[in-house]
Formats: sequence, C-alpha cells, structure tokens
Amino acid sequence: MPITDEQRAAFDKLVHSNQVVLFMKGNRNFPQCGFSATVVGILDQLTSGYKTVNIFEDPSVRDGMKEFSSWPTFPQLYVNGEFVGGCDIVKAMHAAGELKALLGGEGKPVEPADDKPVKAPAVTITSAAAAAFKDAAADAGADVLRLEIDAQFNSDLHFGPKAAGDIEVQSGGLALHVARASAARAEGITIDFVEGPNGVGFKIENPNEPPRVKPITPRALKALLDTANVELFDVRPDSERALASIPQAKKLDDAGQKYLASLDKKAPIALHCHHGTRSRNAAEQLLRSGFTNVYNLEGGIAAWSRDVDPSIAQY
Repeated sequence: MPITDEQRAAFDKLVHSNQVVLFMKGNRNFPQCGFSATVVGILDQLTSGYKTVNIFEDPSVRDGMKEFSSWPTFPQLYVNGEFVGGCDIVKAMHAAGELKALLGGEGKPVEPADDKPVKAPAVTITSAAAAAFKDAAADAGADVLRLEIDAQFNSDLHFGPKAAGDIEVQSGGLALHVARASAARAEGITIDFVEGPNGVGFKIENPNEPPRVKPITPRALKALLDTANVELFDVRPDSERALASIPQAKKLDDAGQKYLASLDKKAPIALHCHHGTRSRNAAEQLLRSGFTNVYNLEGGIAAWSRDVDPSIAQY
C-alpha cells in the first residue's frame, strides 16, 4: 500500500531530524543484524553525533521507509536529509574516503609517506620461536620472515618476499621484516612457539591489541551466573523473548540499557540472542563503547536449551 502524503511528510521530517540518521535493525548500542552493525562501526569511526531509528520498534517506519527511500532493505543511511545508501554503498564510500568528506571531514587518511621516518618496533622472539623459524628458513630460499598486522590486529607471520618500506628488526638472532604500516601496531609484541590443544604453533602476544569478544559455552556461562560473576543481557526483541527466555537474562529495553550503561567498564558482561550472531554484533559494539570484559553465548539460547535447560522451548 503506497504511503500517504502525511506519512511522506513525517518521514521527510524524520530524515531531517539530525545531520546523520541511520534507519537500522536495533540501535547504535545493540545492532540486531550484521549489516547494521557494519554501518554503525563505520559511523563510530567518523562521528559521534548521529541518530539511529530502530525499525523493529515501529512497523509503519519499517514498511514506509522502503517506499520513501525506494530502497528495499535496511540499514538505510541519510546525511543532511539525502539518502546515501545501504551497507554496501556505505562501505564503498568509506573505503574511498567519500563518506568522511560527506560528513565534513577531509577524506580518507593516507599511510605515512615512504620517506617519512617510522620507528622500528621493539619485538621479542623467544628462543623456542627462533629455533622453529631457523628450521623453517632452510626451506624458505630467498624469502624473508615478514610480519603484517592489520587494523583489526590480525597478524600474518610468514616467509615471503621483502616488500618496499619493510622495517627490519633483530631479535633472537633473527631478522624480522615488519610491514611499514604495521610498525606502530607491532610495538612491544612477543612471538613464541608453544604447544596447545591443537598441536604446536606460533603465538603472538600484542599489548596494543584492543579487547576482543570472548566466546563462552552455555555450561561455562551457567557457572558464572551461579556465582554471580557476570551480567547477562538478551538482545532479542520482545516477540522472541515471549517464545523462550533465560530467567537470569535482562532485556535491553530502555531500563536495561540504562542499567548496562551504569556498570563499570571492566565488569563481566554476557550477551545472547537466538543463535549467537546478533549478540556477537552487539558485543562488538559494546567493546567499541569502552567495555573490556564481554562474552558472547555461542549458539545462543538454542544451545542453552540443548546443553543447560531443556525446559526452555526451541523455536
């Protein structure tokens, strides 16, 4: 059914209610789909002054904005009252620096020029790691030991050709070539060779790495709940909570969000949804807001019903 002139005027007022308005599933603190979480993550890098509209809270907005924007999916981003696009368009504009320029910035920052001095990072290679590298170097030929660390602090340690701009550091009797853009992220790292549950391998400890979401099993979460060592929040909408709920879980309505915001940033927080995907997105957002001890229930309430409390309905 087409939207009325009155509805169109209301939507026009809504998209002009802030310089940046994002129509999404969930809100900026707790996105309820991966695409919405991606756009929130991008906006958080560029501005703090944007507004989100949760389409789950008003079916008329969810249905009407599709016609108003001539765009069938969410999220939908508006800047200065003009429709920008959905997740893929926002990602492409961000990568090109166009979104930052649109928001009043200066475009995408560039890596340091090759002729600008970059400090060599302090790196520790343990004796065990050095021995393993020396064994592997025998088959590496002319390749060098290289380390790259991306913006998400994922490390790629390998033998390969030396790249322009690499910074060579010495440790453990070895030469390690650190990618120029990774130098600051590599400061103070330790590279070890250890034995774990899946065999032996290299382990990198990076003091610069931000906190990550910790996966937790249903039984491990129950143990924390039994000792009151974690706060559990349910990111699902009321319609799903009516089907099945974990008694200890607080819902993230306005009161729940206020309570969460009042907690110490170091407090242990756990999130759950149906299968674990939406809660992981929300957990990542919690980390971006400053919380440092965040768990995601792997498998969601479905796994909880299977492994902990079979009386909770599956749906």
